[in-house]
Amino acid sequence: MHIATSARLSRFAVAFAATCLPVLAAAQFSLAPLPYPADALEPHIDKMTMEIHHGRHHGAAVNGLNAQVKTFPEIANQSLEATLGQVSKYGAAVRNNGGSHYNHDLFWKVMAPEGQRGKPSAALDAAITGNFGSLDEMKKRFDQAALGRFGSGWAWLIVTPEKKLAVTSTPNQDNPLMDLPEIQRGTPILGLDVWEHAYYLKYQNKRADYVTQWWNVVNWNEVSRRYEAATK
Repeated sequence: MHIATSARLSRFAVAFAATCLPVLAAAQFSLAPLPYPADALEPHIDKMTMEIHHGRHHGAAVNGLNAQVKTFPEIANQSLEATLGQVSKYGAAVRNNGGSHYNHDLFWKVMAPEGQRGKPSAALDAAITGNFGSLDEMKKRFDQAALGRFGSGWAWLIVTPEKKLAVTSTPNQDNPLMDLPEIQRGTPILGLDVWEHAYYLKYQNKRADYVTQWWNVVNWNEVSRRYEAATK
C-alpha cells in the first residue's frame, strides 16, 4: 500500500510540474543585478536612490511585463527590442513596462564607477564631431533635451536609421525603438532617466544639477560599444 501510494504521489508530482512548466518558461523577463555596487556612483548618484530605483521601480516593470505574457504569449519568444519595435500592436501595459525594462537596463549599463568609464572611442568621437561639432555641443543639446522634457521621461543619444547621431527625448517610459508616430526612431546608445524618482532624494527639484552631475558617471566604454554595434 505504501509503495502504491508513493507511486501515485510521484505521478502526481510529475503531472503537477508539467502543468507549471509553461508558466515558468513564459515568465522569461528578469531583473539583472546592478553591474556595480549601489554606492559605486557616489557622490553623483546616491546609494539609496540606486537601491530604490533599481529594486522597486525597475523591478516593478519586470513584474508588470511578465504579467502580460499570458495576454501576449509571443513577447516571451522574441527579443524585447523586437517587441518594442512593434509596440503599437500591444496594450499600454506592454508599452509602459516593456519600455521601462529596456530603458532601465540600458541606463544602468551606460553608467560606471570611477576608473571604468573611459572616453568616447575614435569612431564615436569622430561621429560626435561630425554631427554636432564637438562633444561639448552634443552635451549641450542633450542637456536641453533632458531639461526641456516636461514631466517624466528620458533624454537619448541615438543612431538614426541613416547611421547618423541625433539627440531626442521621449515621455514616460517610451523610447526611440518604438513604432509610434510622435517618436524619432533610432537605436539608443545613451539614455538619461529624468523621472523624479531618479534624482529627487539627492537633488530634490533641481533637475539641472542632477543632469550636470550625471555626466561624471557616463560609461563611455559602453556607449562606444553600442555605437559600433548600431553602425555595423
